[in-house]
Amino acid sequence: MNKLSGPLLDRIDIHIEVQKVEFEQLAERRKGEKSEDIRKRVLLAREIQRERYKDLKISYNAQIGPKEIEQYCNLDETSFSLIKTAMEKLNLSARAYDRILKVARTIADLEESENILSYHISEAIQYRSLDREFWNG
Repeated sequence: MNKLSGPLLDRIDIHIEVQKVEFEQLAERRKGEKSEDIRKRVLLAREIQRERYKDLKISYNAQIGPKEIEQYCNLDETSFSLIKTAMEKLNLSARAYDRILKVARTIADLEESENILSYHISEAIQYRSLDREFWNG
């Protein structure tokens, strides 16, 4: 981690720390969501994004710039308060703010939600774990 600069890490949309999985957990037969169901949800979210940006020269949330963030990532008061608190407490950069909004927009699209809700923002903030753990001591 000491070899990564903050500005480089800022350019990565999602970074989370994953705990080691013990063998017993791997060998356990659990029923989770089927890959085909996940694939369908992802393809639907991509179609939602293509439709949203059809008049622009972009196709996906990852490609949107500041103007599009302002237009398509509207937040209600609760969501705004949540991201404001995270920005202040975690000392996040403006680039991290944009990344959080883009990821939250994608989470909302995966749920077919027209609006970004506070729990979408909360989940997107959680995906900035390296910001919290390594750069803000």
